[in-house]
Amino acid sequence: MQHLLAQGLALVERNYRVARGPSARGAEVDLIMRDRDGTLVFVEVRQRADTDHGGAAASVTRGKQRRCILGAKFYLQTLSVWPPCRFDVVAIDGEALTWLPAAFDAS
Repeated sequence: MQHLLAQGLALVERNYRVARGPSARGAEVDLIMRDRDGTLVFVEVRQRADTDHGGAAASVTRGKQRRCILGAKFYLQTLSVWPPCRFDVVAIDGEALTWLPAAFDAS
């Protein structure tokens, strides 16, 4: 999160979770941040000790993206006006941090 704050993003919410029921997976957004231009940024943070199995960014599967998008939709319903939005990924492989702005979209 410190890296994103240093890039000018402001923290709005951390670990935003939505429960869907006992047999259905819920949704979670690791970080919700606001960019300088007002864009709401939903951030998935993934960490891996090494890149032996594709690394942290590769672990953001389509299923994980869907859960993040679902969490974003629930969060947006709490707002009276929807700002521009994007989905970023912060991938941490060992000591290396990679920020991927607009890593996926809601389509």
